[in-house]
Formats: sequence, C-alpha cells, structure tokens
Amino acid sequence: MQIDIDIEDARWEALGLEALAERAAAAVAQEFGLAPEMCELSLLGCSDARIAELNDEFRDKPRPTNVLSWPAEERGTEKAGAAPEAPQPDIFGAITLGDIAIAVETCEREAAEQGKPVADHVTHLLVHGLLHLMGYDHIRDEDAALMEGIEIRILEQMGIVNPYE
Repeated sequence: MQIDIDIEDARWEALGLEALAERAAAAVAQEFGLAPEMCELSLLGCSDARIAELNDEFRDKPRPTNVLSWPAEERGTEKAGAAPEAPQPDIFGAITLGDIAIAVETCEREAAEQGKPVADHVTHLLVHGLLHLMGYDHIRDEDAALMEGIEIRILEQMGIVNPYE
C-alpha cells in the first residue's frame, strides 16, 4: 500500500510508526481482497497538541484523541449493521482511501492504562482508522458490533489479542 507518512513528532520514529502502518494496511487490504499496490492513504504521526487542533477544527472537540480519520469518499451505509461497499479503483486504477492522524501521547497513555504493548495498541488504532476510511463506523450499536468484529479478526490474524476484552 502506498502510504504517505508525515511524522511531526519524533517519538513516532522510535515507535516504528511506518512499519506498524505498513503492517496494518496490508492486513486490512488482505481482509477486503484489495490489491495493496492500488491503495493509497496519508498518515500523520503527531502530538496530542496537534491532534487536539485537528479534533477542534473538524469535530468541534478541542481536546486530544487517539486517532482521527478522513475518508476520501463517503462509503458508509444507511442500514444499521450493513457492510459498506468496497472502494473501487478510479480511472487511473488507484484506490484513494483518505487520511489518518494519530497522537503519540494518547496512544502511549492508553496502552499503559490498558497494560498492553504500545505497538499493539497503535496497530489496533491504525486498523480502526483504516476501517473508518473503508466506510465503517461505530455510532450505532449494530455498526459498532460489525466494525469491532472485523477489527478483532484482523488483529487476531496479526497475532494481537482482542482489544475489547
């Protein structure tokens, strides 16, 4: 998968964000039968301060969060619990998924609070963000159950324990 990574906070280098993103993206592509070489996304590895600005600007929530995503196109479904349509290549053969931002301090804090490796937590959040780019959401209970089930399956295939237990 072509991933345009912008690392604004050097702590992401130490955590190996690029390798984690490549692994998560490959697993999501495999889950949905997408050719990884056709898929494109942008990833911002940032600080809590930066993600708080983005969260305020795009969601009117002036506080840090762990991950934000901006799908390239709306793929969601009206029917609760239904899977969105898979993304299709454009006329050039590319599948542009969208953009993800992830905050280092929040990820480290949450991993510590949950007693799990930071790399596993970051991988989960990247998979979560990628599923948002694919049109999945968790606002309605039925949609959350579907999305979480897919996350669990993907992470299990990656050797990462169920993050919801």
